Amino acid sequence: MMNPEPNRRLCQLYHEGVVPYHIAWEWQQSVVARKKAHPETKDVLLLLEHPPVYTLGQGATTEFLNFDPADTRYEVCRVERGGEVTYHAPGQLVGYPILDLKHYQPDLHWYLRQLEEVVIRAIAPFGLQGERIAGLTGVWVDGHKIAAIGIKVSRWITMHGFAINVCPDLEGFRQIVPCGIRDRPVGSLAQFIPGISVSQVRHELVTAFAEVMNVSLIPANHSFLIEPASLA
Repeated sequence: MMNPEPNRRLCQLYHEGVVPYHIAWEWQQSVVARKKAHPETKDVLLLLEHPPVYTLGQGATTEFLNFDPADTRYEVCRVERGGEVTYHAPGQLVGYPILDLKHYQPDLHWYLRQLEEVVIRAIAPFGLQGERIAGLTGVWVDGHKIAAIGIKVSRWITMHGFAINVCPDLEGFRQIVPCGIRDRPVGSLAQFIPGISVSQVRHELVTAFAEVMNVSLIPANHSFLIEPASLA
């Protein structure tokens, strides 16, 4: 993972721990803007967790909230990704790939299926069989949705991404209809593998992402909170 492989695009890898949603969101926007202005800027994979927060896609309806969005007990963000409402909390591994799809395949459906494949391969070493459901984006295990995916693509540059429920408190999902799907439960990997940790899944996910996207991941030696000159 440390040494770039021939014929693979370089992608900068950041591990960030628990980061407030608005900070990670602003950082994604800044990298997208930089890549639009300077196409040579490296692609990025940002892996982190968020404090409890609900996010709504740009066209999402509030009818899938089981609370008043004006209630200040809940942090709610409407963002530019596709999809309905979802929930983030510690114990959930969130991945934000910022890629220029012109160097991969400029096809949104292809990209969504690739992200699903990354998750499926990442959980396979734990003996878990991830499944797709026709017409529904995401990954399921034994009928439980364990990974949500929502993206935004502008000039073929991606942002937002995927969220894998490793071992979060699932209680927060009771306040919403996750992804607008009423008849399929949300689950976590910990339901099937007690004691599983985010760091374990992150290790497998990094390997899976590199394989599926055919990239060489270059671990950053600093936090993304520091303006990363190394991206250029």
